[in-house]
Amino acid sequence: MDSEREPVRVVIVDDEQLVRMALRLVIDGEPDLTVVAEAADGDAAITVVDEQRPDVVLMDVRMPGRDGLSATRELLTRPTPPRVLMLTTFDSDDLVLGALRAGALGFVLKDTQPARILDAVRTVADGNPVLSPAATARVIAAATGPRSAHARSSSREAARARLAALTERELDTARAIADGLGNPEIAQRLRISVATVKAHTGSLFAKLAVENRVQIALVVRDAEE
Repeated sequence: MDSEREPVRVVIVDDEQLVRMALRLVIDGEPDLTVVAEAADGDAAITVVDEQRPDVVLMDVRMPGRDGLSATRELLTRPTPPRVLMLTTFDSDDLVLGALRAGALGFVLKDTQPARILDAVRTVADGNPVLSPAATARVIAAATGPRSAHARSSSREAARARLAALTERELDTARAIADGLGNPEIAQRLRISVATVKAHTGSLFAKLAVENRVQIALVVRDAEE
């Protein structure tokens, strides 16, 4: 991230104080990120977000009272809504899909390594969706479901035809996205710059006629099924 830019403003929402403290320590240790407020439930989250107008909200899914999904849905009705990254210890299809339907841009598990959580915050702050590898796998499985051999064959051939239009580097990028990697990790894997990763991703959106990274992952999954 450009060092001349203002730090990304983050609000942490979690009912566990120790989790909030740990996340604040990790995030405030980065020069390009800063925690501007905390909240312990969905109602408090809405209040502090309206007051602070952060760039990113790290939102726990399950909390006493108003949960993170409900709070996210309300926050995203604002004229200038924050970008929401769901953070939870739970890993189930309904939560992942519920978070995405609510409008969250990302979903990571609390046991994710701190560096990857920081990367996810930055990715979401830039307006790009991000899912943990486990979450990506579950979204793909839930979105496709059981299919007949004929249906699988048809989807496979259609997906392979779409991928055939990609350059080698774009295909490598698509496969890395399907593995649930964020832009910095893809750059490291492919030994290219983050800017180049973003350029390849933009090309993927256009060539594959998709709107987000999960849809890219679905095409790759269908092609390799």
